[in-house]
Amino acid sequence: MNRKYELVYVVSPEASDEQVGDLHTQVGAIVQRMGGQIEKTDNWGRRKLAYEIGRHKEGTYVLEVINGGGDLMKEIDRRLKVIDLVIRHLVVRVDEEQGVVERTRAQRTENSRRRRVARGLPADRQPGEGQRGEVDDDREDRFDMGEELR
Repeated sequence: MNRKYELVYVVSPEASDEQVGDLHTQVGAIVQRMGGQIEKTDNWGRRKLAYEIGRHKEGTYVLEVINGGGDLMKEIDRRLKVIDLVIRHLVVRVDEEQGVVERTRAQRTENSRRRRVARGLPADRQPGEGQRGEVDDDREDRFDMGEELR
């Protein structure tokens, strides 16, 4: 079963850009070999660590968004533990959070429709309704966690 995971790893500040690229290549090879897919890679660059890890006060952060199964993530976790350049890494499953956001959005839409019908209004908003600075308690865009979680 394919799920979406975010993998963040912190690489030693002594590592060159080439070594960070090689590490990404190694992760990519594992993902490809085990039937997964890297959706996105984002190198956040060199940053100060929140706390000192060993003798390191800063590191290079890399985010990988990976679609794959649990076995794939266990293998990546196992491999990253033995690579000396990696100071820390974290794997988080994010598809559950997206499901919660979708359910919350659907529930808010249904509640809004029910309140509108109870007030004698059409269930769905009409074009132009709530424009020109009017305050409307039924705005569905007030709570859009989906953008904040990404």
